[in-house]
Amino acid sequence: MTNTPPADSLLQTTPSRRNRWLLTALVVALLIAVGSQLGVYTIQPIGAVPEGRTVIIWRGAGEPLFNSADAECLRIQQGVSLLCRGLALGRAPVDRILLRLPYSEWAYLVSTGGQSFDR
Repeated sequence: MTNTPPADSLLQTTPSRRNRWLLTALVVALLIAVGSQLGVYTIQPIGAVPEGRTVIIWRGAGEPLFNSADAECLRIQQGVSLLCRGLALGRAPVDRILLRLPYSEWAYLVSTGGQSFDR
């Protein structure tokens, strides 16, 4: 004879197992909530910022996950000009920055749909 536990006991979860599931669900919910509010803004290396910059920001209403001055120009006027880039940089989210990072070309290209423009 074997000591097999009753079928009912196999379906029950222990308190520690329930706590792990609850903790996992809370962590996932927190990551989704915070992740939906954060964004990446990239400043391509240009004369005013020769090394470029990538920042993690709190996103504004309707702001995409990946953004840049050039991406703003593409959305507004379907092209990039020095005037538009300057105006877009003037509206950059400097008051919502959480973390400053070195320039990321990958993030810049994601924001512009894979297009790169002269500096």
